[in-house]
This record gives sequence, C-alpha cells and structure tokens, in this order.
Amino acid sequence: MSTKTSSERRERFETTSGIELPNDFNPTNTEPLDYERDLGSPGEYPYTRGVRHNLYRGRFWTMRQYAGYATAEESNARYKYLLQNGTTGLSVAFDLPTQIGLDSDDPLSAGEVGKVGVAIDSLDDMLRLFDGIPLDTVSTSMTINATASTLLCLYLAVARKQGIALEKVNGTIQNDILKEYIARGTYIYPPRPSLRLITDTFAFCAREVPNWNTISISGYHIREAGSTAAQEIAFTLADAIAYVEAAIAAGLKVDEFAPRLSFFFNAHNNLLEEIAKFRAARRLWARTMRERFKARDPRSLMLRFHTQTAGSSLQAQQPEVNVVRTTIQALAAVLGGTQSLHTNSLDEALALPTEEAARLALRTQQVIAYESGVADTVDPLAGSYAIEQLTSELESRAADYIEKIDAMGGMLRAIEAGYVQREIQEAAYEYQRAIETDEQTIVGVNRFQLEAESNIPILRVDASVERAQVERVRAVRERRDSVAAETALVRLEEAARGTENILPRILDCVEAHVTVGEISHRLRRVWGEYREAVTV
Repeated sequence: MSTKTSSERRERFETTSGIELPNDFNPTNTEPLDYERDLGSPGEYPYTRGVRHNLYRGRFWTMRQYAGYATAEESNARYKYLLQNGTTGLSVAFDLPTQIGLDSDDPLSAGEVGKVGVAIDSLDDMLRLFDGIPLDTVSTSMTINATASTLLCLYLAVARKQGIALEKVNGTIQNDILKEYIARGTYIYPPRPSLRLITDTFAFCAREVPNWNTISISGYHIREAGSTAAQEIAFTLADAIAYVEAAIAAGLKVDEFAPRLSFFFNAHNNLLEEIAKFRAARRLWARTMRERFKARDPRSLMLRFHTQTAGSSLQAQQPEVNVVRTTIQALAAVLGGTQSLHTNSLDEALALPTEEAARLALRTQQVIAYESGVADTVDPLAGSYAIEQLTSELESRAADYIEKIDAMGGMLRAIEAGYVQREIQEAAYEYQRAIETDEQTIVGVNRFQLEAESNIPILRVDASVERAQVERVRAVRERRDSVAAETALVRLEEAARGTENILPRILDCVEAHVTVGEISHRLRRVWGEYREAVTV
C-alpha cells in the first residue's frame, strides 16, 4: 500500500502499466525470490539475467542505425557513412509502397516513393542498395513485413551475385504480420495465407540460410500504438506463440526453427520499468517454450531481441531534448540485456534524420558502451528489490493477458475479435488524457515550453526522386526477358494455389527481374486482400 505523506508530489506513484510504486521497495513489500528458479546465472535458464554468460564483456551489442530514404544510391551512401562511423550492423527502412507491395509507378504510390524509407522495386534496386557492401561480413536487419519473403529473396539474390554462399549470410527480417493487423496496418493478404508465407520462410531458411533470423516478433509497434509495458510483453509473446503453433501445424519440429526466432522491443522513458520489462519477457518466454512447447534446445528458450528507442516519445518542440530521452531509453535497453540497438535521432519528430543527427544517435550508444561502465558486468541491477519486484509483476500481468487470449482461441481469434486493438486503444487514451490534464509531464510540451523554438536542419526528399524511380522500374521491365519473367510468375501462382514452399518460386521471380509489385499482385490474385472489419 502507498505510504503517502503530505509532502509527496502526487496522490499515487505508478509505472506506465499501472504498477503502484511504494515509497521504497524492501523485504516487507516484495515477493521472496528463489535464485535458481526466478533468476539463474547469466546465460542459464530461465535467462532472466541474459542469454549469454558474459553478455557485453565478450562483445558489445550490435549497434544499428535504422536508415533508408529516397533512392538506393543515397541510402547506400548513408550505410557506408554509418559503417565508417562505427555502426556494426545495417538496418534498412523501406518506403511505404515497398512495404505494401506496390511498385513505384503504381498510381497508389504517388507522393510516397522514397519518403519514409528507400524505394525497392526490383533486383536492380537491391544491387545498388548494397553496392560495395559485402553481405558475408555485414549483418542486415530489414524492417519489412507483408513483403518480407520477397525482400529476403532479393537480398539472397544479391548475395549470390556477390558469390557468397547463402549459409554465410546473416541478418533479420521483421516478417511479423500479426502486429500489422494489431497496430501498424501495412498488411496485404488475409492472416492465414500471411502465416503460410512466414512458416514457409522458417522452413526455407532452416534448410538454405541457417544463420538468418527468420522473424523479429515486434512489440515495438504495439508500444508505439500506445500499449503499456505489460501489454507490450503480452501481445508480443502471444504473437510469437501463434507463429510457433503455425509452424508446428505446418510440420516443423520446434527445435528446428525456434533457435532462429528473434524479437524487437521498444525502449521507453520509465527507466526501471523498461529494464524490468526486458528481464520479464526473457523469463516468460523461456518458461513458455519449455513448458508449453516442450522445446529442449537451449537456444529455443532464449529470447534474443533488438531494441529501438521510442519514436513516439520524440517531440517536435525543443528537439534537442530528444537526445536526453534517447539516452535514457538506450541505457534501459543495455541494462536490460539487448542484443542489438537502434537509437533514434533528435530530428525524427520532424523528418528523416540528417547525417549529423544519425551520427550523434550512434555516438550515444558508443558513449554508453565505452564510457559509462554499465557494460562491464552482466545484469548489474539483479537483486535490486525494485527491479526484481517489477520484473515479477510485469511477468504476472503479461501472463494474465496471454491466458485471456488463450481462452479466446488464440491470438488470431483475439485480433479478429478486436480485443487486442481495444486494449491498446484504451491504454493510449489514458496516457493522452494524463498529458492533457498535466498528470503526466512532457518536457517542452505541457511544461517548460519556449516562446521561440530552435531551428534545426531538416532532411527533405526531392520530388525528382519519385520521377527517377518510376523511370527506373519501367526500364527494368523493358530490358528483362519477358518470357522468363512471366514463366516465373506462373510458377509462383501455381505454388501459391498448392502446398509447396513458396520461397524458391519467389527467388526465381526476383532473379528473373520480376518486381515487388508484380509478385505481390500475383499473390493477391490467389489469396485476396485483407480488409479490416469496422466495428461501431
């Protein structure tokens, strides 16, 4: 219970998940812990303390900077700039048409080409995007979902052009379609054929690209849509359970594909809750895989995750203050044991980041890694009364949500019923209400405002980019072998109507210079398009 005194700043202190915070955590108000059962040593079940015994003492997390805009050439130059400045992995942002399976010359793409990421229509674009970047030495993460299988095949086709064996290629595709129905909206096909694409990717990569992370199950966008920390854990792991069940139903054995599952979480502002969130998610996933799915390979039990700082927390007012927010969030991710990290740039509430802003965001990670000392010992906050109690409480609340979803028949049914969406909407409403009533302070927004805002440089994508990209994709169609392209598309359609693994057919298509839009449209012909039900 709260022990409020007259001198306290507010009536109730709580985390974003509604967990009440006492004046101090101590043995009288926290649950007793069994070290072996609840924590374990780092690198050992239940992995509360991390998935590697020495974590960052061996090597730092992968420092990624999410980047991509305009043309493949401009994005390629940004990647080389980031690599020269110490980035240790690439993270590709694609424009909206690429994400929803439209070519740049499609009428629906007008005004969106190259705006929120790089435009990729064909193998020609992908070759230019990674020109001079050896794919056997660089790990690449691609934030792509509905068209993930196609972009993966484009990436593999580039590796083949570079003479690289596919078993030497490593990286990640997000490939998490369920969260698109929940929180983001860049879906194409209905859920069931979309799940088939994902399980086909699992099977193909297990056989052909063993070092590729076939999915990055994303809580990030769930949190960006307004969820609490507890909801982020619950809905992310419920999505993951649905993918595991679908893969098993497709005939895969859990330990064949589970070691390559990865996750993607948000790092928000509440430092202690965020640290506890990562630890709770690891423990709950390890228990789920062992007890529910009877996984035996230790790698199947490990929740490996990438973290991105919270884009929704960035403010257009006093954008320099975003550097402080990002630093706190990045510190939470590191103290929580992330395997990979992207730090947002100070200008991202206004536009895509400039080179200077992206460099400063990367330097933020480097200062934490090389100067702060927090990476020199594993899980340094383990045993803290506050951290351990928050970890247990978040795990319990997330498990309760998963139990409710199970009772509905699983995540797919819960999404179709609108349950998950409503829970997130209610949390987002409460958070916004707290800001508008000044219960929640946002520095520079509802307190500590400035009369005159500072001007910072803004990256702008010129309209000529779209015109050039439209001409480029049309030129690809004109010079390719049209018979080979159509033959590949016919075989793709046959595979989609049947039961064979569809990935080899997509790879044939991209190597015949079939475009992303053409592949997506051919699959639309077979599977149709998803239309979200509107409830009143």
